Amino acid sequence: MPASLCIEGAVSGDSTNDRAQGSEPRRAQWYALWTRSHYEQLVHDQLVAWGFRAFLPTIAVWSRRDGIRRLIAVPMFSGYLFLNHAMDKASYVEIIKARGLVNILGERWDRLAVLPDAEINAIQGAVAARLPIFPHPYLRDGQRVRITQGPLADVEGILVRAKPSKGLLVLSVELLRRSVAVEVDCTLVAAT
Repeated sequence: MPASLCIEGAVSGDSTNDRAQGSEPRRAQWYALWTRSHYEQLVHDQLVAWGFRAFLPTIAVWSRRDGIRRLIAVPMFSGYLFLNHAMDKASYVEIIKARGLVNILGERWDRLAVLPDAEINAIQGAVAARLPIFPHPYLRDGQRVRITQGPLADVEGILVRAKPSKGLLVLSVELLRRSVAVEVDCTLVAAT
């Protein structure tokens, strides 16, 4: 059971992209930066110090150290943070120099994987709302899943519709080409 109580996040750095050079102006886009384990904050801080606009969303989780239970902030997406920038080769080379950074996701500097603004806006909105957020397995519509607990424990089916906490689990008999659906709690679902 997740023990998250609150969330935090920071978008830091300048909002202008004065590092972009070249004849045509580039549009700032969101990129995912992959870091070494437990280096997210260090990479974030370096990039901000260099004038980049970095976003490291965090969640608060309970931790027990030396027999004392306390809330600590951990990255929402372990091993990753986000960067909003109009990327050019000079910026790419400078960013890659950050200690603890493994790579910027994508094939090469001019073919980086761009994150949709809507996805980052959704994360930023959740951070701003200060609602409880906790890690959850990535599930997509139509994915085969297994119920982990409750009266349907170990039942497998296909998740076809997910609301914030409810989804429909479709159970099929292929030979008959018939299916039934049961509403399930999405927090009790795991990908198979």
